[in-house]
Amino acid sequence: MKNWTPDPTFYPSARLAMRAPPEGLGYVAILNVAGDVPDELGVVDLDQRSSTYGSLIGRTRMPNAGDELHHFGWNACSTALCPYAPHPHVERRYLIVPGLRSTRIHIIDTKPDPHSPTIVKVIEPAEVHARAGYSRPHTLHCGPEGIYVSALGAPDGDGPGGLFMLDHDSFDVLGRWEIDRGPQYLAYDFAWHLGHDVQLTSEWGTPNMIENGLVPELLLGAKYGHQLHVWDLRRRRHLQAIDLGPENQLVLELRQARDPTKKYGFAGVVISLKDLSASVWLWYHEDTWKAKKVIEIPAEPAEADELPPLLKGFKAVPPLIADINLSLDDRFLYVSCWGTGEIRQYDVSDPQQPRLTGSVRLGGIVKHSPHPASGPLNGGPQMVEVSRDGRRVYFTNGLYRAWDQQFYPEGIKGWMVKCDANPAGGLELDPEFYVPIEEGYRMHQVRLQGGDSSSDTFCYP
Repeated sequence: MKNWTPDPTFYPSARLAMRAPPEGLGYVAILNVAGDVPDELGVVDLDQRSSTYGSLIGRTRMPNAGDELHHFGWNACSTALCPYAPHPHVERRYLIVPGLRSTRIHIIDTKPDPHSPTIVKVIEPAEVHARAGYSRPHTLHCGPEGIYVSALGAPDGDGPGGLFMLDHDSFDVLGRWEIDRGPQYLAYDFAWHLGHDVQLTSEWGTPNMIENGLVPELLLGAKYGHQLHVWDLRRRRHLQAIDLGPENQLVLELRQARDPTKKYGFAGVVISLKDLSASVWLWYHEDTWKAKKVIEIPAEPAEADELPPLLKGFKAVPPLIADINLSLDDRFLYVSCWGTGEIRQYDVSDPQQPRLTGSVRLGGIVKHSPHPASGPLNGGPQMVEVSRDGRRVYFTNGLYRAWDQQFYPEGIKGWMVKCDANPAGGLELDPEFYVPIEEGYRMHQVRLQGGDSSSDTFCYP
């Protein structure tokens, strides 16, 4: 794990990372729907010169059933080059793969054979509970001084949720990150402005609020997350809460500007209680930290008999923004609408006024929009990942087992697809790239070999 020179996949700036060679492989979380056999980490061939391009060429099985693999990340990335906490000896080698339901964390080595990663360590739930006081690890980011992990709640399934740290080298659980959490109780994603020593976090719900599905009484009572939290990153203290309004439920994915001199970012809101619309909010600094809605995507009318029981009374399909992602040049924001079955591309060169520049329809609760290689699909664009050069956009269609069943009760048939992005704006589906998964399995987050648009944070402009 020790190097004499920095890992060649580390870049001081996002600008330089965009010149990186194209990815050859993708790693994808594979969920066993029944939960009675272990989940897997899949390997997808992304090399367009390869005879197995667009195929699932490897699968690493976890040692236990019932983990519910969800999000995962690298042990180290470009933050290792940050001047205040340099770790140039580490390498991008291990994938840190937690089970969202089990709290078990797998350390998976991709170096001996990137096509066939191997599990080298398993951190059991009891260690996370005892050393961090948290459970249900969700999002991971490789930071300058260690690996940051968000967690949805406490070991008993209630709150608060928060962040904990893993050591870069030993992968030991170091402990809870927060020194003073202030009013923060719910947790989900987090994002850094490393040039300004600021962190933002978002809100979903505690494990007891989500693990058996979306609870209508909690949703209609505005009990799910609707705030952003601003933190002093170095002092690990809460600075400010930004309330987006209780009608804006489920403030989930966060994507900060990749240029560390910029003090803004985007947050996705899953649903509005007023009209079932979804929205993207801009956070920015102007004397203090503020947030404003900059994108609103309306619900689409539908007949009651086309809808799952959860939605019949509304006679509409909510977009359900399940993920967002930002290209490394801060030019294009990608928004996945899991309910309506659409991936959208916005030009956010002016972050205050996003402009829709591309759209592709696949799946959807009602439309079941087809792929040329498969015919009609269900599920919809969910986890979205963008290549470092911004030219390729990958996404999958499985969200979260209990919620999948509520919105797609017929059962989601899993797939991974790719779109090609025009540097001037525009999005086109690759008709030849279609990766299905057999019945009983679904795919969630994708990570690209060597890094991608959401894996690394940069300290230099």
